[in-house]
Amino acid sequence: MNIVALDGYTLNPGDNPWDEVEKLGNLIVYERTDQEHILERSGEADIIVTNKAPLSAETLNKLTRLRFISVTATGYNIVDTMTARTQGIPVSNVPEYGTDSVAQFSFALLLELCHYVGFHGDAVKTGDWSQSKDWCFWNTPQVLLADKRMGIVGFGRIGRRVGELAHAFGMEVMAHDIEQKDTPAYSPFCWKSREDLFAEADVISLHCAQTNENAGFVNRHLLGLMKKDAFFINAARGGLINEGDLARALNEGVIAGAALDVVSVEPIENENPLLFARNCIITPHIAWSTMTARKKLMASTAENIRAFIAGKPINVVNGL
Repeated sequence: MNIVALDGYTLNPGDNPWDEVEKLGNLIVYERTDQEHILERSGEADIIVTNKAPLSAETLNKLTRLRFISVTATGYNIVDTMTARTQGIPVSNVPEYGTDSVAQFSFALLLELCHYVGFHGDAVKTGDWSQSKDWCFWNTPQVLLADKRMGIVGFGRIGRRVGELAHAFGMEVMAHDIEQKDTPAYSPFCWKSREDLFAEADVISLHCAQTNENAGFVNRHLLGLMKKDAFFINAARGGLINEGDLARALNEGVIAGAALDVVSVEPIENENPLLFARNCIITPHIAWSTMTARKKLMASTAENIRAFIAGKPINVVNGL
Protein backbone atom coordinates (compact mmCIF):
# COMPACT_ATOMS: atom_id res chain seq x y z
CA MET A 1 0.00 0.00 0.00
CA ASN A 2 1.65 3.24 -1.15
CA ILE A 3 0.93 6.22 1.09
CA VAL A 4 1.95 9.73 0.01
CA ALA A 5 1.77 12.71 2.38
CA LEU A 6 1.82 15.79 0.17
CA ASP A 7 2.41 18.51 2.77
CA GLY A 8 3.59 16.97 6.00
CA TYR A 9 5.73 19.75 7.44
CA THR A 10 3.13 21.62 9.48
CA LEU A 11 1.94 18.42 11.13
CA ASN A 12 5.50 17.27 11.78
CA PRO A 13 8.11 20.02 11.66
CA GLY A 14 10.43 17.62 13.49
CA ASP A 15 8.67 16.96 16.77
CA ASN A 16 5.74 14.71 15.79
CA PRO A 17 6.97 11.61 13.90
CA TRP A 18 4.99 9.64 11.33
CA ASP A 19 5.81 6.30 12.97
CA GLU A 20 2.24 4.98 13.27
CA VAL A 21 1.40 5.86 9.66
CA GLU A 22 4.68 4.38 8.43
CA LYS A 23 3.67 1.00 9.87
CA LEU A 24 0.67 0.89 7.53
CA GLY A 25 2.44 0.92 4.17
CA ASN A 26 5.18 2.35 2.02
CA LEU A 27 5.13 5.95 3.21
CA ILE A 28 6.65 8.92 1.40
CA VAL A 29 6.36 12.29 3.15
CA TYR A 30 6.89 15.52 1.26
CA GLU A 31 7.23 18.61 3.42
CA ARG A 32 5.43 20.74 0.84
CA THR A 33 3.95 20.15 -2.61
CA ASP A 34 3.18 22.87 -5.14
CA GLN A 35 0.15 22.52 -7.37
CA GLU A 36 2.26 21.59 -10.40
CA HIS A 37 3.92 18.67 -8.58
CA ILE A 38 0.85 17.00 -7.09
CA LEU A 39 0.27 14.63 -10.00
CA GLU A 40 3.86 13.46 -10.38
CA ARG A 41 4.15 12.80 -6.64
CA SER A 42 0.76 11.09 -6.31
CA GLY A 43 0.62 8.96 -9.46
CA GLU A 44 1.59 5.73 -7.66
CA ALA A 45 -0.31 6.49 -4.45
CA ASP A 46 -3.04 4.22 -3.14
CA ILE A 47 -3.59 6.64 -0.28
CA ILE A 48 -2.99 10.39 -0.23
CA VAL A 49 -2.58 12.34 2.98
CA THR A 50 -3.12 16.06 2.52
CA ASN A 51 -3.71 19.13 4.62
CA LYS A 52 -3.70 22.10 2.23
CA ALA A 53 -2.42 20.57 -1.03
CA PRO A 54 -5.58 20.72 -3.18
CA LEU A 55 -7.08 17.72 -4.90
CA SER A 56 -9.32 19.12 -7.62
CA ALA A 57 -11.64 17.22 -9.92
CA GLU A 58 -9.09 17.52 -12.71
CA THR A 59 -6.36 16.06 -10.50
CA LEU A 60 -8.53 13.25 -9.13
CA ASN A 61 -9.59 12.21 -12.62
CA LYS A 62 -5.94 11.55 -13.46
CA LEU A 63 -5.11 9.58 -10.28
CA THR A 64 -6.44 6.24 -11.45
CA ARG A 65 -4.67 4.24 -8.74
CA LEU A 66 -5.95 6.33 -5.81
CA ARG A 67 -8.22 4.52 -3.35
CA PHE A 68 -8.41 6.73 -0.26
CA ILE A 69 -7.81 10.35 0.82
CA SER A 70 -6.98 11.26 4.40
CA VAL A 71 -7.27 14.95 5.22
CA THR A 72 -5.15 15.99 8.21
CA ALA A 73 -7.66 18.60 9.31
CA THR A 74 -11.31 19.02 10.20
CA GLY A 75 -12.07 21.21 7.19
CA TYR A 76 -11.87 19.35 3.88
CA ASN A 77 -12.74 22.00 1.29
CA ILE A 78 -9.37 21.43 -0.42
CA VAL A 79 -10.70 18.12 -1.82
CA ASP A 80 -13.37 17.86 -4.51
CA THR A 81 -15.37 15.40 -2.44
CA MET A 82 -18.12 14.92 -5.03
CA THR A 83 -15.64 13.83 -7.69
CA ALA A 84 -13.99 11.52 -5.18
CA ARG A 85 -17.38 10.03 -4.39
CA THR A 86 -18.14 9.49 -8.07
CA GLN A 87 -14.86 7.60 -8.36
CA GLY A 88 -15.57 5.55 -5.22
CA ILE A 89 -12.76 7.16 -3.23
CA PRO A 90 -13.64 7.72 0.44
CA VAL A 91 -12.41 10.99 1.94
CA SER A 92 -11.87 11.05 5.70
CA ASN A 93 -11.10 14.00 7.93
CA VAL A 94 -10.24 14.33 11.61
CA PRO A 95 -13.38 15.82 13.12
CA GLU A 96 -12.03 16.36 16.60
CA TYR A 97 -8.44 17.08 17.50
CA GLY A 98 -8.08 20.81 18.06
CA THR A 99 -11.34 21.80 19.75
CA ASP A 100 -9.71 23.11 22.91
CA SER A 101 -6.73 24.58 21.05
CA VAL A 102 -8.84 26.58 18.61
CA ALA A 103 -11.31 27.69 21.26
CA GLN A 104 -8.49 28.81 23.53
CA PHE A 105 -6.81 30.70 20.70
CA SER A 106 -10.09 32.36 19.72
CA PHE A 107 -10.25 33.80 23.20
CA ALA A 108 -6.58 34.78 23.01
CA LEU A 109 -7.49 36.84 19.94
CA LEU A 110 -10.48 38.35 21.70
CA LEU A 111 -8.53 39.17 24.86
CA GLU A 112 -5.83 40.82 22.77
CA LEU A 113 -8.46 43.09 21.25
CA CYS A 114 -9.74 43.84 24.74
CA HIS A 115 -6.35 44.65 26.29
CA TYR A 116 -3.52 44.67 23.70
CA VAL A 117 -1.31 42.96 26.25
CA GLY A 118 1.71 42.60 23.96
CA PHE A 119 1.54 46.23 22.90
CA HIS A 120 1.45 47.46 26.51
CA GLY A 121 4.20 45.05 27.51
CA ASP A 122 6.41 46.48 24.77
CA ALA A 123 5.52 50.00 25.90
CA VAL A 124 6.82 49.20 29.37
CA LYS A 125 10.13 47.96 27.96
CA THR A 126 10.56 51.08 25.82
CA GLY A 127 10.18 53.30 28.88
CA ASP A 128 6.63 54.61 28.50
CA TRP A 129 5.64 53.48 32.01
CA SER A 130 8.79 54.75 33.72
CA GLN A 131 8.18 58.15 32.15
CA SER A 132 4.50 58.25 33.09
CA LYS A 133 3.29 60.89 35.58
CA ASP A 134 0.78 58.37 36.95
CA TRP A 135 1.15 54.94 38.52
CA CYS A 136 -0.54 53.32 35.50
CA PHE A 137 -1.28 54.11 31.88
CA TRP A 138 -3.01 52.59 28.91
CA ASN A 139 -2.87 53.49 25.26
CA THR A 140 -5.92 51.54 24.09
CA PRO A 141 -9.42 51.19 25.56
CA GLN A 142 -9.62 48.37 28.10
CA VAL A 143 -12.74 46.25 27.52
CA LEU A 144 -14.60 44.09 30.05
CA LEU A 145 -16.33 41.03 28.60
CA ALA A 146 -18.70 40.29 31.49
CA ASP A 147 -22.34 40.98 30.55
CA LYS A 148 -21.49 41.42 26.86
CA ARG A 149 -23.02 39.24 24.15
CA MET A 150 -21.00 36.61 22.32
CA GLY A 151 -22.41 35.68 18.90
CA ILE A 152 -21.14 32.38 17.52
CA VAL A 153 -21.63 31.37 13.88
CA GLY A 154 -21.31 27.60 13.62
CA PHE A 155 -22.19 25.75 16.81
CA GLY A 156 -20.31 22.52 16.37
CA ARG A 157 -17.60 21.19 18.67
CA ILE A 158 -15.40 24.30 18.56
CA GLY A 159 -18.28 26.76 18.60
CA ARG A 160 -19.78 25.06 21.63
CA ARG A 161 -16.45 25.14 23.45
CA VAL A 162 -16.12 28.86 22.69
CA GLY A 163 -19.63 29.28 24.08
CA GLU A 164 -18.62 27.56 27.31
CA LEU A 165 -15.61 29.84 27.65
CA ALA A 166 -17.73 32.90 26.93
CA HIS A 167 -20.22 31.80 29.58
CA ALA A 168 -17.36 31.37 32.06
CA PHE A 169 -16.37 35.00 31.34
CA GLY A 170 -19.90 36.09 32.25
CA MET A 171 -21.04 36.69 28.68
CA GLU A 172 -24.47 36.04 27.24
CA VAL A 173 -24.13 33.45 24.47
CA MET A 174 -26.04 33.56 21.18
CA ALA A 175 -25.53 31.13 18.32
CA HIS A 176 -26.47 30.63 14.70
CA ASP A 177 -26.28 27.24 13.02
CA ILE A 178 -28.03 25.45 10.18
CA GLU A 179 -29.20 22.87 12.71
CA GLN A 180 -30.46 24.15 16.04
CA LYS A 181 -30.08 21.11 18.24
CA ASP A 182 -28.75 20.19 21.68
CA THR A 183 -29.26 23.58 23.29
CA PRO A 184 -26.60 23.96 26.01
CA ALA A 185 -27.64 23.80 29.65
CA TYR A 186 -26.05 27.09 30.70
CA SER A 187 -27.96 30.34 30.68
CA PRO A 188 -28.38 32.88 29.19
CA PHE A 189 -28.27 31.24 25.76
CA CYS A 190 -30.41 31.69 22.67
CA TRP A 191 -30.48 30.78 18.99
CA LYS A 192 -30.53 33.66 16.53
CA SER A 193 -30.87 34.23 12.83
CA ARG A 194 -27.64 35.25 11.13
CA GLU A 195 -28.70 38.87 10.72
CA ASP A 196 -30.01 39.21 14.29
CA LEU A 197 -26.78 37.70 15.59
CA PHE A 198 -24.64 40.26 13.78
CA ALA A 199 -26.90 43.10 14.87
CA GLU A 200 -27.11 42.20 18.55
CA ALA A 201 -23.73 40.69 19.48
CA ASP A 202 -20.80 42.57 21.00
CA VAL A 203 -18.45 39.91 19.66
CA ILE A 204 -18.92 37.76 16.54
CA SER A 205 -16.80 34.60 16.35
CA LEU A 206 -16.84 32.32 13.30
CA HIS A 207 -16.63 28.54 13.76
CA CYS A 208 -18.41 27.17 10.70
CA ALA A 209 -17.07 25.16 7.80
CA GLN A 210 -16.51 26.90 4.48
CA THR A 211 -18.71 25.72 1.62
CA ASN A 212 -19.54 26.97 -1.87
CA GLU A 213 -22.75 28.40 -0.45
CA ASN A 214 -21.26 30.49 2.38
CA ALA A 215 -18.03 31.75 0.79
CA GLY A 216 -17.69 35.47 1.47
CA PHE A 217 -20.92 35.64 3.46
CA VAL A 218 -19.41 38.11 5.94
CA ASN A 219 -19.87 41.14 3.75
CA ARG A 220 -20.66 44.84 3.82
CA HIS A 221 -24.31 44.16 4.65
CA LEU A 222 -23.71 41.96 7.70
CA LEU A 223 -20.82 44.07 8.95
CA GLY A 224 -23.02 47.14 8.63
CA LEU A 225 -25.49 45.59 11.05
CA MET A 226 -22.86 45.29 13.80
CA LYS A 227 -22.44 47.66 16.72
CA LYS A 228 -19.72 50.26 16.33
CA ASP A 229 -17.95 48.98 19.44
CA ALA A 230 -18.22 45.31 18.41
CA PHE A 231 -15.33 42.93 17.72
CA PHE A 232 -15.07 40.33 14.96
CA ILE A 233 -13.09 37.06 15.38
CA ASN A 234 -12.29 34.42 12.76
CA ALA A 235 -10.37 31.23 13.52
CA ALA A 236 -12.34 29.14 11.00
CA ARG A 237 -11.64 29.77 7.30
CA GLY A 238 -10.54 32.99 5.62
CA GLY A 239 -12.79 32.47 2.62
CA LEU A 240 -15.86 33.05 4.77
CA ILE A 241 -15.09 36.78 4.69
CA ASN A 242 -15.21 39.40 1.96
CA GLU A 243 -11.85 40.82 3.02
CA GLY A 244 -12.26 44.11 1.18
CA ASP A 245 -15.57 44.73 2.95
CA LEU A 246 -14.04 43.92 6.35
CA ALA A 247 -11.07 46.21 5.73
CA ARG A 248 -13.42 49.04 4.81
CA ALA A 249 -15.57 48.43 7.87
CA LEU A 250 -12.50 48.69 10.10
CA ASN A 251 -11.06 51.75 8.38
CA GLU A 252 -14.40 53.55 8.41
CA GLY A 253 -15.11 52.76 12.06
CA VAL A 254 -18.14 50.59 11.30
CA ILE A 255 -16.82 48.10 13.90
CA ALA A 256 -14.20 48.52 16.61
CA GLY A 257 -11.75 45.76 15.73
CA ALA A 258 -11.07 42.36 14.23
CA ALA A 259 -8.71 39.50 15.02
CA LEU A 260 -8.10 36.80 12.42
CA ASP A 261 -6.07 33.61 12.40
CA VAL A 262 -7.02 32.81 8.80
CA VAL A 263 -7.22 34.65 5.48
CA SER A 264 -8.52 33.73 2.05
CA VAL A 265 -5.09 32.98 0.53
CA GLU A 266 -2.40 31.55 2.80
CA PRO A 267 0.36 32.51 3.30
CA ILE A 268 -1.14 35.99 3.21
CA GLU A 269 -0.52 38.00 0.05
CA ASN A 270 1.25 41.34 0.35
CA GLU A 271 -1.71 43.17 -1.17
CA ASN A 272 -4.34 41.74 1.16
CA PRO A 273 -6.35 44.79 2.28
CA LEU A 274 -6.55 43.54 5.86
CA LEU A 275 -2.81 44.19 6.25
CA PHE A 276 -3.60 47.90 6.02
CA ALA A 277 -6.79 47.94 8.07
CA ARG A 278 -7.11 49.72 11.40
CA ASN A 279 -7.41 47.70 14.61
CA CYS A 280 -6.89 44.41 12.80
CA ILE A 281 -4.83 41.64 14.38
CA ILE A 282 -3.71 38.84 12.04
CA THR A 283 -1.92 35.67 13.16
CA PRO A 284 -0.48 33.00 10.79
CA HIS A 285 -3.08 30.19 11.09
CA ILE A 286 -1.74 28.77 14.34
CA ALA A 287 -4.87 28.22 16.44
CA TRP A 288 -4.74 24.48 15.74
CA SER A 289 -1.01 23.97 16.24
CA THR A 290 -0.46 23.09 19.89
CA MET A 291 1.70 20.01 20.41
CA THR A 292 -1.22 18.23 22.08
CA ALA A 293 -3.48 18.87 19.10
CA ARG A 294 -0.87 17.85 16.52
CA LYS A 295 -0.16 14.56 18.30
CA LYS A 296 -3.87 13.80 18.37
CA LEU A 297 -4.14 14.70 14.70
CA MET A 298 -1.30 12.33 13.80
CA ALA A 299 -2.81 9.48 15.83
CA SER A 300 -6.26 10.03 14.30
CA THR A 301 -4.81 10.12 10.77
CA ALA A 302 -3.16 6.76 11.39
CA GLU A 303 -6.46 5.41 12.70
CA ASN A 304 -8.33 6.66 9.60
CA ILE A 305 -5.85 4.89 7.31
CA ARG A 306 -5.86 1.73 9.43
CA ALA A 307 -9.67 1.60 9.31
CA PHE A 308 -9.71 2.03 5.53
CA ILE A 309 -7.19 -0.76 5.02
CA ALA A 310 -9.37 -2.98 7.23
CA GLY A 311 -12.33 -2.27 4.95
CA LYS A 312 -14.25 -0.21 7.50
CA PRO A 313 -13.41 3.47 6.80
CA ILE A 314 -14.27 5.98 9.50
CA ASN A 315 -14.79 9.75 9.57
CA VAL A 316 -15.86 9.65 5.93
CA VAL A 317 -17.18 13.01 4.71
CA ASN A 318 -18.36 12.15 1.19
CA GLY A 319 -20.94 9.49 1.89
CA LEU A 320 -18.98 6.33 0.97
